[in-house]
Amino acid sequence: MRTVAVILAVLTGLIVLLGYFFPVLSGVQTVVLSWTIILAGTATVVGVFSLILVHFNKVTRREKGSVYSVLLLMALFVTFIFGITLGPDDPNMQLLVNAIIVPVESTLMALLAVTLLYAGVRLLRRRTDLMSVIFLLTAAFMLFASATLPFGEISLLNNWIRPWVQQVLALGGARGILIGVALGTLTTGLRILFGADRPYGGK
Repeated sequence: MRTVAVILAVLTGLIVLLGYFFPVLSGVQTVVLSWTIILAGTATVVGVFSLILVHFNKVTRREKGSVYSVLLLMALFVTFIFGITLGPDDPNMQLLVNAIIVPVESTLMALLAVTLLYAGVRLLRRRTDLMSVIFLLTAAFMLFASATLPFGEISLLNNWIRPWVQQVLALGGARGILIGVALGTLTTGLRILFGADRPYGGK
């Protein structure tokens, strides 16, 4: 059974990969990708039901932090009811989603900035070297250059430093991360194609 799983995974990956280079296989590639989308959607539904069961069990057993489970379940069902009733393209539904998602994303980014500074300070306590100092100074500089300062607007900061930080440093870092993710994904895909890694159950 493991051999069959390896053969199916390798053949499926090769068909999708070769479909980008040989137009003859584009029809088969489309069918395989459509199956993948259906399986991914089914996995998402199963994951949502698993999430509901886990948090429902936490609420029934009154475990620690069950209040947050109640809030999560309430938000999930309210969003689901509004989505079914209004539809995803309704302006009120989009306003509801943006009113929740945008503040949550802003909060997570603020926590990330504070966490980076805290991690830099802890890193300096444990290991004081050049890379630790560069990490802490970079995090502090990015936070200082991007945040709104309480003592008024500074022309040099707003016209020169902040655009340079956001359009050069931040954009360069984001592109570096994306390149690393792409290379990691490519390596992982090749290892799966050659059967070195078997995340589908084989060893």
